[in-house]
Amino acid sequence: MPSTQDALPRLWLVRHARPQIDPGLCYGRLDVSADPDASRNAAMALAHALPARVAAVRHSPLRRCEQLAVHLQRLRPDLTSIPEPRIAELDFGTWEGRAWDALPHAEIDAWSARLHEHAPGGGESLARMLARVAQALQEAARLAHADAGAYAPARDVVWITHAGVARCVHWLCTHGPDAVPTAAQWPVEAPACGAWTTQALPPPALTGSAAASAE
Repeated sequence: MPSTQDALPRLWLVRHARPQIDPGLCYGRLDVSADPDASRNAAMALAHALPARVAAVRHSPLRRCEQLAVHLQRLRPDLTSIPEPRIAELDFGTWEGRAWDALPHAEIDAWSARLHEHAPGGGESLARMLARVAQALQEAARLAHADAGAYAPARDVVWITHAGVARCVHWLCTHGPDAVPTAAQWPVEAPACGAWTTQALPPPALTGSAAASAE
């Protein structure tokens, strides 16, 4: 008999394909393109892996995610994707496009010391990012369970997004929306470029609680 967790719909957290940017540069909200061939290959793998029916597909408005969404829809016309600004990557402000190893150590240390509240480069704090991802996560849960009933199972939701968003979802579903992460606690693992992970989606009232753990 399948467990309750196995019976829940899933949120597919799909990371964009390899970006066309030099290694070692900070790119959060920087709108860089992804490698075209890598995007097509990722879309083909995803099109085969996804179930026959999903509740919704959403993508970050950044080009590297939009490219994958477009390729996926060409392969699976049923998977029309809608841009969702709440699942964009963190805005690193003046750090965008700069080499990580060239950033002042004092600025990195200030961010690490106050990971939740500090806005790196004057951009966006993790607190604000977690808040918007939590809102999007609640909507994903509503969409997944909208038509569920005795004869209609809940359906999966797909996000084409970023490593930072995948980490936010893991944190929210493990610790809840009110927990304040430190740098030592923040998740490190995230899908590789062009890959994905899945997250169980409980009904909206439970999403964001420890009831859902990363798969």
